[in-house]
Amino acid sequence: MRLCVFCGSSAGQDPIYMASARLLGETLARNGIELVYGGASVGLMGAVADSALAAGGRVTGVMPQALVDKEIAHGSLSDLRVVGSMHERKALMAELSDGFIALPGGLGTFEELFEVWTWAQLGYHKKPCALLNVAGFYDKLAGFLDDVVERGFVKPVHRAMLIVRDEPGTLIEAIRAYEPPKVEKWIKAGER
Repeated sequence: MRLCVFCGSSAGQDPIYMASARLLGETLARNGIELVYGGASVGLMGAVADSALAAGGRVTGVMPQALVDKEIAHGSLSDLRVVGSMHERKALMAELSDGFIALPGGLGTFEELFEVWTWAQLGYHKKPCALLNVAGFYDKLAGFLDDVVERGFVKPVHRAMLIVRDEPGTLIEAIRAYEPPKVEKWIKAGER
């Protein structure tokens, strides 16, 4: 199994974010799960990769040439794939992965997560999408998403597709147990 981890290229203000990234990397490796991620050596990205490698795991990074040129590519990965653009990066990460986890991060992390979750909603893939809710980082987002369901913009079945757990071990268990919903159509003909 290969899981893609989206996360910040910065460390954030609370040391628990780095500690959680390290724990996730180690947990993936100890469970025989290959890490696929954005290829950087910095922030949470570097921490999750370093930890997986230190625990004997295999790590594949995917990075656009422009970022490699800025010397932020991790130099010790099992495999570094250099691509031409951010679009190619996301497509290859999705292709290589059997599921997706978002650690804390910023705009790029959110964008990557929402894109693969949208693809799942549309039926483009049946891979699990998940949040590692470190120290309540995603509590407000989860509440907002519940509100969006209440307002009729997201169906409950699609909201339920996003796995949220507070600890790497239980998150991996939930990912392994994930069954994609059997939804014939995500929108009914004539709905606007």
